[in-house]
Amino acid sequence: MAANSWGGTSEHLLRELAPQVLGTVIRRFHDFYSAEDAVQEAMIAAFMQWPQDGIPENPRGWLIQVAARRLTDQLRSETARRQRETAMVVEADPISPAPDITPDMDPDDTLILFFMCCHPALTSPSAIALTLRAVGGLTTAEIANAFLVPESTMAQRISRAKQSIKASGIPFRLPTTQERALRLPTVLHVLYLIFNEGYTSSIGSQLQRLELAREAIRLTRCVKALLPDYAEVAGLLALMLLTDARRAARTGPDEELIPLTKQDRTLWDRSEITEGIALLTAALGKGSVGPYQLQAAVAAVHDEALRTEDTDWPQILALYDLLKHMSANPMVSLNHAIAAAMVHGPSKGLELLTTLDADSRIAGHYRLDAVRAHLLEMAGDHPAAITHYRMAAARTTSIPERNYLMTQAARLVES
Repeated sequence: MAANSWGGTSEHLLRELAPQVLGTVIRRFHDFYSAEDAVQEAMIAAFMQWPQDGIPENPRGWLIQVAARRLTDQLRSETARRQRETAMVVEADPISPAPDITPDMDPDDTLILFFMCCHPALTSPSAIALTLRAVGGLTTAEIANAFLVPESTMAQRISRAKQSIKASGIPFRLPTTQERALRLPTVLHVLYLIFNEGYTSSIGSQLQRLELAREAIRLTRCVKALLPDYAEVAGLLALMLLTDARRAARTGPDEELIPLTKQDRTLWDRSEITEGIALLTAALGKGSVGPYQLQAAVAAVHDEALRTEDTDWPQILALYDLLKHMSANPMVSLNHAIAAAMVHGPSKGLELLTTLDADSRIAGHYRLDAVRAHLLEMAGDHPAAITHYRMAAARTTSIPERNYLMTQAARLVES
C-alpha cells in the first residue's frame, strides 16, 4: 500500500469511487440491494484501514475486492439460496461492457447506474432520491434539504426505492433509445440537484463541494454524448458551465461567501462562459425550449454583464416569467420576485413574496427569509431586514451562509 496521507482529498476519492464500485459490483452480482450494502461496508472498511495503512495503489480495485468478498460471504452463509450462489458467485460472468454499449461509447458504469435508478418502476421522486444517494453520494439529510422534506421522510423514500429495485429485477444495462427518452427528465433532474449541492452545499462548513459539481458536469457531458439531439441536455450542461464559471469569485480569503453583486468578475472562467453560451445558442436554435435552457439563459445574462450595474434585469424578469409558466417550483417564484424587485422596485418583490408564505414547500425555508431581508433592506426598512436576516441565519444548515447572513444583520445594526 502507498503511504499516502489521509485527509479531505482521500474522502473525496471515496465519494468519487463509490458509484463506480457499486456499478461494477452490480454488474457482477446482479443485485442492487445487496451490492449497495456490500459497497457501504467496503467504504467503512476503507475509512478504518486507509488512515493507518495508506491508500492502496489501486483504491478502486481494493474497494471492489472487499465489497465482492462481503457479498460472496453473505451469499455463502445463506444455505437456502445455494442455487443462487452457484449461478451468481461461482459462475459469475467476468466484468464486461454492457451489451448496449457500442465501442465508440464510454462504458461508464456510473452512467448506467444513473439510468437504472431512474427506471419507470420507481416514482420520479423515489428515483431521484435513490440516484442522489447511490450515484451522487449525497447524505439522506442533504437529499431531504434538496426536496424540502424531513430527513425521516426521505429515508423511508430511499428504502422503498431500493426494495422496488430488488423486487423488480431491473437489469444493469444501458436502456434502449426509447427507454432513455422516457427516463431522461428524471436523470436531468438528478444531475441538476447534484450540481446545486456541489455549487452551494446545504450542510456543513464548506460553501462549495467541488467534487460534486465536477462530477455532475462530467456525467452531464456523458449524457449529452449519448443523447446529442436533446436540447434540454445541452441546456442543463450550459447552465452548469455558466454557473460554475463564477466559482473562483464566490469566496474570499477566509472562505467567506461573496454574493454575485460583489464578486470580482475578472475571476470568472471565460472559457466556461464561452462554452456555455455556445451550447445554449445551439440548443435554442433547435426550437424546443425547456426550463434548463431558460435557466441557462438567465445565467448567461448575468455572465455577459461586465459590471453588476450592466445586468439586463428586464430580460431576466422576462425569462423568469416564462419559467413560471413552465414550472410550479417555488424557487423559480422566489427568483422571479427578486427580478421583479430589480425592475419595478422592492415593494413589488415583497408583494410577490407574500404568495410564497402559504406554500408549504418553502414557507419557513431560510432562502425565503434571506430574500425578504434583502428586499426590506432595499426598501429602507432596516429593523425588519435585520429580523429576517437573523431568522434566515437560524434556519440554514450551511455555516458559510449563516455567517454571511449574520454579517448582513450586524452591518445594518451598526449603520
